[in-house]
Amino acid sequence: MLLLMTPVISYYLLYIVAAILPAAFLMRYIYQQDRYEKEPSPLLWKLVLGGVLAALVSMVLEYAVIDYLLPLLSFRSESTYIIAEAIAVGLIEEGSKFFFLKRDTWHDYNFNYRYDGVVYAVFCSLGFAAFENVQYVFSYGLSVAVSRALLAVPAHMGFAVFMGSFYGRAKVCEARGMEGGVTGNLVLGYLVAVALHAFYDGTAMMQTTNAFLLFAVFVALMYYIVYRKVKSESLHDQQIY
Repeated sequence: MLLLMTPVISYYLLYIVAAILPAAFLMRYIYQQDRYEKEPSPLLWKLVLGGVLAALVSMVLEYAVIDYLLPLLSFRSESTYIIAEAIAVGLIEEGSKFFFLKRDTWHDYNFNYRYDGVVYAVFCSLGFAAFENVQYVFSYGLSVAVSRALLAVPAHMGFAVFMGSFYGRAKVCEARGMEGGVTGNLVLGYLVAVALHAFYDGTAMMQTTNAFLLFAVFVALMYYIVYRKVKSESLHDQQIY
């Protein structure tokens, strides 16, 4: 019996590793860019779990909105429907991530450097991406693992880098008594992440030549900007308290 179970266990482990490894690699990269004070493991694991919870919440909300609400509305064309769906997904998924990010870190005493905002947002977002990746790999097989490792998982990190950079600035504003700056940066961080996510999903779902070219240019440009932004945020990090 044990001999029969071993191949099955190996099969599941292979799928889980293939799904989680890209997110783990990117988490490690972002963690290493923290130049001054590394964040404690319990907090980072809490954020990863928060990302998983955000994915579960998003599944429920997307089911309600995309499967029930959007079909009740009138759209002029399929393209308009795809755009609406992409915006809905962006609003829901980035909103869910933002909720758990803020809940778990805003009042944490470890949040004492601006770059911490990037670390926190990325770990939460990649927890989301890892859980989502497990679902895709088990549903469609290892054939999707490579494409998602190169596209979907880094994209989630990219959205989070922008959200996290504004999130860190919002915390700096709070420490300096700038309430308008707190609200402005939190809202901007969320909306920029939503816009990037919606554009990514929308161009990916269009399935036309022009949309594919736009998607390819967008992904390449976003990855380049995100790489430079991480380096800049790390290099110009500042203490909050």
